[in-house]
Amino acid sequence: MGRFQGTSLTKPSGGKRRSSRSKRRSEIGREATLTRINITQRKVLRIRGGAEKTVLLNSNQVNLYDPKTKKTVASKIVTVKENPANPHYVQRNIMNRGTVIETEKGLARITSRPGQDGVINAVLL
Repeated sequence: MGRFQGTSLTKPSGGKRRSSRSKRRSEIGREATLTRINITQRKVLRIRGGAEKTVLLNSNQVNLYDPKTKKTVASKIVTVKENPANPHYVQRNIMNRGTVIETEKGLARITSRPGQDGVINAVLL
């Protein structure tokens, strides 16, 4: 089911705003892509203008940047440690931007948006 991303029909004061037109197809958003830890699985979506967006559904790999050595290496994700977006995401192993994950090299913070970019990039803490 889509989400409406147009303007609200109510004013901040609580009064009603009269609309000059009805809802449009272009104002419908998508459900959030909840990226989990599993074998890598992607989905390609058509977006506005006919362009494509790669969505990451599952992944157990991360591009890990080490600030000390200034090198990026592929590493395996073990588990989700902390998620500032939603504390319940930790139990469900859901990853998004800002999530602290445990990797083979140590703890890391995700800097990319897996549901938008289709890849997980992280910086070693």
